[in-house]
Amino acid sequence: MSDRVIDVRGLHMAYGDVEAVRGIDLHVDRGEVFALLGPNGAGKTTTVEILEGYRRRSGGEVSVLGADPSSGAVEQKRRIGIVLQSTGVDPFLTVRETVEQYAGYYRSPRDVDEVIELVGLAEKRTTRVNKLSGGQHRRLDVAVALAGDPELLFLDEPTTGFDPQARREFWDLIRGLATGGTTILLTTHYLDEAEHLADRVGVIAAGRLLALDTPANLGGRQSEEATVSWDEDGERRSIRTATPTADVTRIAARFPGEVPELVVSRPSLEDTYLELITPHVTHDTLMEVPA
Repeated sequence: MSDRVIDVRGLHMAYGDVEAVRGIDLHVDRGEVFALLGPNGAGKTTTVEILEGYRRRSGGEVSVLGADPSSGAVEQKRRIGIVLQSTGVDPFLTVRETVEQYAGYYRSPRDVDEVIELVGLAEKRTTRVNKLSGGQHRRLDVAVALAGDPELLFLDEPTTGFDPQARREFWDLIRGLATGGTTILLTTHYLDEAEHLADRVGVIAAGRLLALDTPANLGGRQSEEATVSWDEDGERRSIRTATPTADVTRIAARFPGEVPELVVSRPSLEDTYLELITPHVTHDTLMEVPA
């Protein structure tokens, strides 16, 4: 079995004279959590819809689970789960009835009660959908996507509108799925979400893939100079340095105890992301992207 679940080479998508995707290359390996980042209108939704088989590309090569998603092959679709931003499940069914309904669409579904337990809804098994909280409803969306026991799961902006606690709980769910072997591709505007969940991230803007790496190394973050900041003589001081340990040692020698308000930092994922996309987007577009 190949370890490459998604393989994209030279992907192009045009709508008339408008190029939405301009030659993207990327891959996702089995068991990986891959996050696709980018501002509104960057081309990430178009890219994901092509991978899901919802949209035909204009050019390039795409393989998902060893097949071309544009073929519409039923067997391939059965191996994929999709969690959209909103779903249309019957609000008057119970949680178990809902998962059971979707499991019935597959020849070899996952055990319904096992799925409900996996997404953390065991105590809500007999609760009607319209009585669930927002976070619980999102867990049900994932349960529906897992009903067919997919190898690959697509998540579209999975935690938009969540409060901090619900987001953290949902992150635990996703990491648990990944640990269990499910390959996950997610799109998100939340950079902390990508940093927490993703093994690798890709940044798209203006239809092009600008960077592809681990969250820690994206855009050469780890090789950037560090900023050392501290308080001294009633002033806030800071230096940029490639040798922060040596500089902190030198600064510390000037104080009898702890260095007041000492902070050593490197560029955050948000800093790197904004530096990558800013040349490719307007100010108005940047203002639309939650950081």
